Amino acid sequence: MLQLYLDLMSQPCRAVFIFAKKNNIDFELKLVELSKGDNHSPEFKRVNLLHKIPALKDGDFTLGESIAILLYLVRKFDTPDHWYPTDLEKRACVDEYLSWQHTSVRPHGSKIFWYKCLTPLILGKEMEPEKMEAALKELHTILDQFEEKFLQDKHFIVGDEISLADLVAIVEIMQVIGAGVDIFKDRPKLDAWHERVESTLGTDLFQEAHKNLLGFRTLKKEPMNPQIAEAMKARLLLFK
Repeated sequence: MLQLYLDLMSQPCRAVFIFAKKNNIDFELKLVELSKGDNHSPEFKRVNLLHKIPALKDGDFTLGESIAILLYLVRKFDTPDHWYPTDLEKRACVDEYLSWQHTSVRPHGSKIFWYKCLTPLILGKEMEPEKMEAALKELHTILDQFEEKFLQDKHFIVGDEISLADLVAIVEIMQVIGAGVDIFKDRPKLDAWHERVESTLGTDLFQEAHKNLLGFRTLKKEPMNPQIAEAMKARLLLFK
């Protein structure tokens, strides 16, 4: 059976999870908790030498990187065309967004989550207000670009039907919501798109995938693996 190695606190993992569930792809969920260092276990190393999630194991075949995994699932399971259209121009538009998001929505949204949620947990103090304000300003610039360039006045990024572009976009944007920053409040176009995406995916599935993220700030945290905590602390310091 197909195995997917996921931690649903991770945006790319949620994209893979939602896609597989929505398309009725039969898989075994293998939980990999990053905070416990599961991705450095001998078992996981046999699946992905890079220690990164999501990861896929299909028989003897293994694969890392979320976009590669999503495209593998599209092709192997012959999912509906709207996810990754055969139309050359539509497919190119999906590819364009998937390429752009790596250096735009993903890093800027992740920074907000690290600042709001992980800084207090790991460093024991809130992020300096001026740095938080600067990060939010950068994020809003990116969201302006998302609305003006990719969303425009369309229902979805590639027209009237949902695609991989929308799926990858929404899980990254929800990371900011999980940090307690309501970026939909003053963005009616973005909020309406979010509602369409969630409705199309199915609210139950959408909430299942985001349950851990949306409860992160209020849940009692288990002690973090000391080595992981030190690694995350070093990463936080890089943001400074």
